[in-house]
Amino acid sequence: MSVKFKPHKLPLENLNWIYFLENIGSANRSLAKFDGTLKGIPNARVLLSPLTTNEAVLSSKIEGTQATLEEVLEFQANPKKKTEKYEDIQEIINYRKAMDMAIDKLNKLPLTGRLIKEIHKILLTGARGDGKNPGNFRTGEVFIGKKGLGIEGASYVPPEPQEIENYFSDFENYIHYDEKDVLVQLAIIHAQFEIIHPFWDGNGRTGRILMPLFLYYKKVLNTPMFYLSEYFEKNREEYYENLQGISRNNDWENWIKFFLVAVEKQSEINTKKVESILSLYDKTKEKVIDIPTPKNSIKVLDFIFSMPIFDSGDFMKSTGIKKNASFRILKFLSDEKILSDDKKSQHKNYFFDSLIKIIM
Repeated sequence: MSVKFKPHKLPLENLNWIYFLENIGSANRSLAKFDGTLKGIPNARVLLSPLTTNEAVLSSKIEGTQATLEEVLEFQANPKKKTEKYEDIQEIINYRKAMDMAIDKLNKLPLTGRLIKEIHKILLTGARGDGKNPGNFRTGEVFIGKKGLGIEGASYVPPEPQEIENYFSDFENYIHYDEKDVLVQLAIIHAQFEIIHPFWDGNGRTGRILMPLFLYYKKVLNTPMFYLSEYFEKNREEYYENLQGISRNNDWENWIKFFLVAVEKQSEINTKKVESILSLYDKTKEKVIDIPTPKNSIKVLDFIFSMPIFDSGDFMKSTGIKKNASFRILKFLSDEKILSDDKKSQHKNYFFDSLIKIIM
């Protein structure tokens, strides 16, 4: 039978910092460049919101969710349309809701266990896991492993439920600890959360959503929009192997090294995406200025960047532009090849293909 792991007390003692010292510098430089790029974007939270949706898609995909970014965007444009992937899409939409709620709270309050429980509650409510006590710690035993093998064949057995409060209290204190390096601290925080596995379900998504929030809380990022799920999804086996190395061999060093490389590489990818979005914004702005009722150009521009798949109803509701003017604008955007549509005679969906291509 697999042995229950006793999480290490934080801060960690006898950590070999020399092992990943070079990675600390590289990761911090890449992340600082990414943050600098974000600062050049007006209203980054709105303009880059599709990137947040894509993070939600990828984070949920690690857990086995099958919905694609395009399917989520199409559902948001037409939520009444039936889809076989409703539960998958609901999980992803909840991820966005949880992130938005947490950002608003962090502008007034510190990052606490209470906020983490609120995040978890939003993630699971109305989706798979709704019946697993969202927002509250588990009261029973769980284990991680392949289906059908049972606890005997588990790859990891988290602590007993009665121990969660103490471990989580130590974890919460460490969030506010002044560690030598914030990115190393984040690597430890992410792993420790997964090790404690405080909830019945949704631990992975909750742990990943905490990462940009922690960097925002620690003022490393001006906008909490740094996401690692793309790297973790592409390197899923290595991600889990390094996490399991902690519980199997007390190997924190290789996990931290893996995490810092992830930050460095994903920062470079994210920076290129943001630069491409900013370039597309500037090019599109030059064309949109010629729309009918040009006084609405910035409003229109911001809308299509925040919602790259939409219908005319979304457009009118979000921009406040009246029906006739809206249809003239949408025709102009289609004629100029800024938008494409699904060719329906009524209730068309419009697609901002250039932006979707960058995000995916």
